[in-house]
Amino acid sequence: MSSGTSITRRQFVETTAGLVIGFSIGPRAVPGTRARPTGPFTPNAWIRIDPDGIVTLTLDRSEMGQGSQTGLAMLLAEELDADWSAIRLGPMPENPAGWSRTMRTGGSHAIEGSWDPLRKAGAAAREMLLRAAAETWGVDKRECRTEKGQVVHAASGRRLAYGRLVARAAALAPPVPTDVTLKDPKDFKIIGTRVRRIDTPSKVDGSAVFGIDVKVPGMLIASIERSPVLGGKVKQVNAERTKDLPGVRHVVELEASSWMGPAGGWAAGCAAGVAVVADTYWQALVGRRALQIDWDEGGAATLDSASVRSQLAGLGENPAIVAENTGDATTAMASAAKRIDAVYDVPFIHHATMEPMNCTAHVQPDGVDVWAPTQNQGDAQKVAAQVSGLPVDKVRIHTTLSGGGFGRRLEPDFVSEAVRISKAVGAPVKVIWSREDDMRNGFYRPTSYNKFTAGLDASGRPVAWTHRIAGTPLRYKFGPLEKGIDDSLIDGAVMLPYAIPNVHVEQATLELAPVPRGPWRSVGVSHNGFVTECFFDEIAAAGGRDPVELRRELLQNKPRHLRALNLAAEKSGWGTPLTAGGGHGRGIALAEWGPTVCVEVAEVVVDADGTVHVPRVTCAVDCGPAVNPGQIEAQIQGGVIFGLSAALYGEITLAGGRVVQGNFDTYPVVRMPEAPVVDVHIVDSSDKIGGTGEPGVPPIAPAVCNAIFAATGKRVRKLPIGKVVV
Repeated sequence: MSSGTSITRRQFVETTAGLVIGFSIGPRAVPGTRARPTGPFTPNAWIRIDPDGIVTLTLDRSEMGQGSQTGLAMLLAEELDADWSAIRLGPMPENPAGWSRTMRTGGSHAIEGSWDPLRKAGAAAREMLLRAAAETWGVDKRECRTEKGQVVHAASGRRLAYGRLVARAAALAPPVPTDVTLKDPKDFKIIGTRVRRIDTPSKVDGSAVFGIDVKVPGMLIASIERSPVLGGKVKQVNAERTKDLPGVRHVVELEASSWMGPAGGWAAGCAAGVAVVADTYWQALVGRRALQIDWDEGGAATLDSASVRSQLAGLGENPAIVAENTGDATTAMASAAKRIDAVYDVPFIHHATMEPMNCTAHVQPDGVDVWAPTQNQGDAQKVAAQVSGLPVDKVRIHTTLSGGGFGRRLEPDFVSEAVRISKAVGAPVKVIWSREDDMRNGFYRPTSYNKFTAGLDASGRPVAWTHRIAGTPLRYKFGPLEKGIDDSLIDGAVMLPYAIPNVHVEQATLELAPVPRGPWRSVGVSHNGFVTECFFDEIAAAGGRDPVELRRELLQNKPRHLRALNLAAEKSGWGTPLTAGGGHGRGIALAEWGPTVCVEVAEVVVDADGTVHVPRVTCAVDCGPAVNPGQIEAQIQGGVIFGLSAALYGEITLAGGRVVQGNFDTYPVVRMPEAPVVDVHIVDSSDKIGGTGEPGVPPIAPAVCNAIFAATGKRVRKLPIGKVVV
């Protein structure tokens, strides 16, 4: 397994900080031989250097438009001292089970989780190339340095390109250094620069392959008519008209199913339905429309949004499981100079990715191939194995580009469907969801009812804070909740950064089994950031305090938060007059997606009829070392637009057990004329590195709602905002 030398089993599996560096992917060596390899140099599982100098990087994180693969390549290339123009990205590994760490992309962990492993991989390869050059020249390695894909001998000025050193480097013994020194950040040449994204050219010229673009010889196309009622089943189907239509090859009935993970089943993993398999998508869709299906609607047929809200409100009025208890909020509240109460509501919302769900699968007796725009290769492989009945190592996952993810593509339901249909018809099948399929069969962010009380002292400073959350949990599908707590409901509501001495947070859960729920960009912080930051603004107003000054006072022990707060306030012109006339206001909010902190100031204009406009948003983000400043700005800007769409319009409602919304006419998103100018300012920080895909989302809704209060004196306590009653 090692190029040019034998390797023990222990060395093979040896890891450092999650990085497998004890092996290289190449031909098996014959023990005792020292023949010099002639192929590419593969010092570890991440890097291959060819004799022509091209450096190919193998990454294990999906590209969903967030640009993380470029950032990951920068980490490797920095420590390798590679010539950036020679960098290429190879395909992701096809066997997630055999990879050195979990293959999934979410939670803004791509850069954060790879900061050390990828840099160490690059440094190890660079060390080997230095040794190879020193041996070639017969000099001390300490006399050599690397720069832009070359090793340079300082004394003589001689240079050798990496490509000319690959054979000797591959033959070194021991082949991979076990301890490497990483660069001092002051010596970075690539990290911290505005590097153009590697995936941009292929997206511009149309050669980029998204899941929906996949073509396989002999491939058929499937469209699925799913139960219109959540959790419903097929009672009877008449497909005679469908089977007579041109191009239709098969009709496959699909039972509702869930797949069993290590900790339990996934609720409502796949809806029941009937798949029409045809030569083209249009033929499959026409055939689907000709189906005559009698549905068993089940117990969810009476479910509606009003009843869900009523049940949550009932739970919110009674004591629940304690999620946090600091100090004595009850006693402090009794002696407070002032008390304020408020109730906040957040709805179910959908991911609404630009590319609807799709997957291509080919089940054969000896293996399964899956082509999918997934952000969770590990679970995709497991569910494909479970459905096909083949071992996990016989499932190959071919990861494509994704037209957005936001947490939706963590779910393996669309993979399960494609594998099941391919197995049934004995051919490769691509399943394509329509926009309506996607909207009405999503995994929705939980809805919650939030009851707050705060006690203030005579100076307007909060001395007590209580928050009871009644919500629909999403963690039940992973198994029983630890101590009854669902972190997706309390994240961002507990351990607030503010120095409030007495805090009490409770959580009550309403399990709605028919309604699929899943992580939505920034998960619990997305809704708790809204409710907590808006209520904090209410506290400031009730105490006659400026919202920035009160936050500043209560963040003295949180330097990272304080830096971001001060920068956002400064760059937004907080405290300076806005355009003359009524209906203008500024609002501020902060959120932490550990360890990244993001603070946003929104400027709003509220028309006389209550229409809300957001012309400008100023953001300050502390994500630690900035790998690619341009991409950080783009991610925060994208997060603001994504979060603003949800704040203004986002709501999934239920009627008769059905999801009402079906397309962007009933589930609007912010269009270009509505989009604000988004100014992003990156805090100069050497603190722990964090991600930026999630943190830009949570602050925008409370910042806008707080600005609406500043402009009109009206509080918005329920999302979506819609029009303000003025």
